[in-house]
Amino acid sequence: MHNYRLVVAYDGSRYKGWQRLGAGEDTIQAKIEAVLAKRLGRPVEVIGAGRTDAGVHALAQVANLKVPESLDCRELQAYLNRYLPDDIAVTDVAKAAEDFHARFHAVGKTYLYRIWNADPPNPFLRKYSLHVQAPLDVARMRRAAAAFVGEHDFTAYCNPRSKSATPVRTVASAEIRTEGALLEIRVRGDGFLHNMVRRMVGTLLEVGLGRIAPEDVPGILASKDRAWTGPVAEAHGLALERVEFEDRHGNRGRP
Repeated sequence: MHNYRLVVAYDGSRYKGWQRLGAGEDTIQAKIEAVLAKRLGRPVEVIGAGRTDAGVHALAQVANLKVPESLDCRELQAYLNRYLPDDIAVTDVAKAAEDFHARFHAVGKTYLYRIWNADPPNPFLRKYSLHVQAPLDVARMRRAAAAFVGEHDFTAYCNPRSKSATPVRTVASAEIRTEGALLEIRVRGDGFLHNMVRRMVGTLLEVGLGRIAPEDVPGILASKDRAWTGPVAEAHGLALERVEFEDRHGNRGRP
């Protein structure tokens, strides 16, 4: 079997997320699989590194597919981009090791959440950032974000319907950068639970608005109680920015 790795960028605004849910569903996976089926003349499964939720975007989602025939990577990329909707783009196609699995071999992911903190709103970022009119205290938010770093039980920060085997995750970094009115919250970790990043952002917003103290965040984590985290931040501000892999030689693989 021949294994191919795809890097995919998409605007998730009108989709129900990455993962195919059933026949005819508007998901990123289903759209890509439909084009591949047309090209190869049979159904093909595409495996994504991360199952982004409805409305969430991706700058560099990674996926793989296995087929019995050898394909020209450039031709396949051109074909996909010719027939995919214009809000989905395949930015790279490369031959992968036969045992490469986009989900199981991912060792790290980085998510980016954008907030436009000004009045009036920014019409050019309306689909890719959350508009918060009230001033946010970024210094307080940074102190709170530091509490997420490390290995923790993130029960308080996951969807109650999460099917993950364990709620324990390791967050390597949680940084907040500003450029004028734009805030970028970038979270990197070994993996994320359903709604985890959006719930983390919800807490940081409450901290920035003065409703939660930065010093309360460790207690919220320890409580395992979703009632204390604040609201789940809206999906359209979130994007999967990067996926990391270990290659068989122990070096970081490209996304």
